[in-house]
Amino acid sequence: MIKKKYVPHLPSILATCENNYACLMKLLPDCDTEDLSYRFVINEELEYKISILDSSRYTSTLEMSQVQKNTPKFLCPVMEIRLYHDAKMAEVLASQRMAKLKPSYDYPNLKMHQRNEKQMVNVFLAEWLHFCLQQQVKQTSSI
Repeated sequence: MIKKKYVPHLPSILATCENNYACLMKLLPDCDTEDLSYRFVINEELEYKISILDSSRYTSTLEMSQVQKNTPKFLCPVMEIRLYHDAKMAEVLASQRMAKLKPSYDYPNLKMHQRNEKQMVNVFLAEWLHFCLQQQVKQTSSI
């Protein structure tokens, strides 16, 4: 039996990345200033933090993390995200301290990544961002 190679569905990936960019622009009033971070407080147990790591004319790099009381830091999700301002897209570069996600993976593989791991991480980011927008969270920013 010959296995078909997984081919990512580009239109859905692009739509997710465009949606993530639009959501991030709603959440971050100023994303072109380095060393700026935003906290989105959901309740006294849960908050999301977005830090701007790097910013240039056409791109910005962010780190988004979930902070949960009484939970070890290594169990809390964290992502590195690149914003492409000219294309109006946001892409997850790294997730859970796993850098350089490939567009697709052979399956099975040693680290047990799903074939569409990169797409699923971008969908997870979309869910995070929609959650923050729906909660009408109390936003605090700091330099």
